[in-house]
Amino acid sequence: MNNTSIGLIAILALAVGGGAGYWLAQQRPAAAAAPAAAQQQALYWYDPMYPQQHFPAPGKSPFMDMQLVAKYADGNADSATPAVQITQGVQQNLGVRLTTVTRGRLERTLQVSGVLAFDERKLSVLQARTAGFIERTYARATGDRVTRGTPLADVLAPEWTGLQEEFLALRRVGDADLQRAARQRLLLAGMPAELIERVARSGKVQNRVTLVAPEAGVIQALDLRPGMTITPGSTLARINGIDSVWLEASVPEAQARGLREGQAVQATLPGFPGETVPGKVTALLADADLQSRTLRLRIELPNADGRLRPGMTAQVTLHPAPATDDSLLLPAEAVIRTGQRDVVMLAEDQGRFRPVEVTLGQESGGQVAVLRGLQAGQQVVASGQFLIDSEASLKGIEATTAPDSPPAASPLQQESRP
Repeated sequence: MNNTSIGLIAILALAVGGGAGYWLAQQRPAAAAAPAAAQQQALYWYDPMYPQQHFPAPGKSPFMDMQLVAKYADGNADSATPAVQITQGVQQNLGVRLTTVTRGRLERTLQVSGVLAFDERKLSVLQARTAGFIERTYARATGDRVTRGTPLADVLAPEWTGLQEEFLALRRVGDADLQRAARQRLLLAGMPAELIERVARSGKVQNRVTLVAPEAGVIQALDLRPGMTITPGSTLARINGIDSVWLEASVPEAQARGLREGQAVQATLPGFPGETVPGKVTALLADADLQSRTLRLRIELPNADGRLRPGMTAQVTLHPAPATDDSLLLPAEAVIRTGQRDVVMLAEDQGRFRPVEVTLGQESGGQVAVLRGLQAGQQVVASGQFLIDSEASLKGIEATTAPDSPPAASPLQQESRP
């Protein structure tokens, strides 16, 4: 065998040996990884399109035409409490801001709006007490403001004329008992006491009676026309006093706790900027609005100068009675409200976050009371929680309640500011 053949054989042997070595080198990591994967226990299987649905065994997804994907526990995480892990740098890039759950009393302040209305307790009705005819009116109309005793119309009352003549005749007789009986008859016929005294003083029959406003206020209805006939019991005028007005406001039923009758309020009106009108809650109406789920309040505002007019809008500041016991407080912006439940992203050590379902109480001034699910000292995400919640949903991490969980250490010991 010549030298050339020996050289070719040597080169061929080196090539075969090198290729076999390379193949073995490639197979060792795979062979080493296979036992490791076999030893790692899958928590559950899921469909990436529906990560919230978990399956106990592998197989085909009932939702999509694809195989289920195994979910393994993180190497540095507790498999019993799956969470989203985010590094400190990514947290800063996402603008994640944490806030601490504190304990204190919730100072509640409610701002509600309403429309002014007449005080119905100051409504006066002028009715005809006898049949008659209207001879004259005094040029009054609906909406006019009148004072007590303002003349409205002159009425001719034939029935009262006969009774007055009988009363004067008995006075001339001089029998005191008959006089008292005649006066009582005039009163029972509906004749005003002022008219009876005028007849007694003058000794003359008063054929015409002047109808006057019984109270000061605004004429809301007026049915008086010259020449018309009136019958007993017919309503001739309705006058509503305006020295006080009502403000009817609506309060969400979830915020109505602590409101009571007699509570002082402060009202502001767009028509009088920079001014406040003191008032008080006079009634918590018994019915609630089925559409808006609100309770109605009746607030009384003084109106001695007559500036407040029914139909004007006003805003009222209410101060419900504070809670007697301390409660857990949390910024309302940290809560994710789904309509069916309330969730917060609880911050744990090593940059881990997990959703926790909470039960909320009253809310005021950007703070909300937490009744169940958290403890004082724990930290939750106040900004950027929606991005973390989306990541948790993709990983199939469901919100759980943790009423007994101890305060967890946080990567940010103090509340960070944006």
